[in-house]
Amino acid sequence: TDGHPFGWPSNGFPGPQGPYYCGVGADKAYGRDIVEAHYRACLYAGVMICGTNAEVMPAQWEFQIGPCEGINMGDHLWVARFILHRVCEDFGVVASFDPKPIPGNWNGAGCHTNFSTKEMREDGGLKFIEECIEKLGKRHNYHIRAYDPKGGLDNARRLTGHHETSNIHEFSAGVANRGASIRIPRTVGQEKKGYFEDRRPSANCDPYAVTQALIRTCLLDEEGEEPVEY
Repeated sequence: TDGHPFGWPSNGFPGPQGPYYCGVGADKAYGRDIVEAHYRACLYAGVMICGTNAEVMPAQWEFQIGPCEGINMGDHLWVARFILHRVCEDFGVVASFDPKPIPGNWNGAGCHTNFSTKEMREDGGLKFIEECIEKLGKRHNYHIRAYDPKGGLDNARRLTGHHETSNIHEFSAGVANRGASIRIPRTVGQEKKGYFEDRRPSANCDPYAVTQALIRTCLLDEEGEEPVEY
C-alpha cells in the first residue's frame, strides 16, 4: 500500500536477482499465500488458470491463463486480474501490472502470449509457425503499439534488450531464446510442431488488443502500419 514492493526491506533492496525465480523458502518467495489464494479462487470461479510461479524479481509472480480458444482468452485473463486485485485486498496488498515496477537492475513484467493454430499443432506445423513469425517481423511497430495501453510508451521502459527482453526497436526470433521478441519453445523446435510465444506484450496489456493484432497479422495476412478496415 506504500508503493514499496512486498517483502522488500523497508530502507533498501533485497539481494540481487538469481535465487528468486521459481524459488522456495521464506527468504526467496514473498507472498506465496496470496498467489495460492488467487489460484484457488480462479479455479472456483471457473477461470482457465493453468499454472503459477515465482518470478525473477523478488515479490514478482506470474500466472498462466489457458489454453483458451480465440477471444475467450481475454475474458479469462480479465476476470483473473479482477480476482487478483480482490484477493490482494484481503491481504492488505496492492497488485501492480506495471511493465517495469522498479527501475534499474530488476526484471520487468510481461504478458507472454502463446499462440497456435490447428496447422501449427499438426505434424510439420513448424513451417506455419515460421511463416507467421516472418509476417510478424514485417509488422513489428503495429504490434508494439497494440501491446500496451499507452501505444508502446509503457513497454519502452521494459523492452530494453536487457533483463530477458528484446529491444523495442528490433524484431527477433529464436528457439529457446528468452531475449527474443518471439520464442519458439525448445520442445517445439524438436518436435517440429506446437506453438510460439510472443514475449512483447506488457503485463498491463489489453488482451483483446493483443489477440486482435495476432489474428490480423497471422491469419488475415494484413500488412502495413495500420489495421485494415473490413
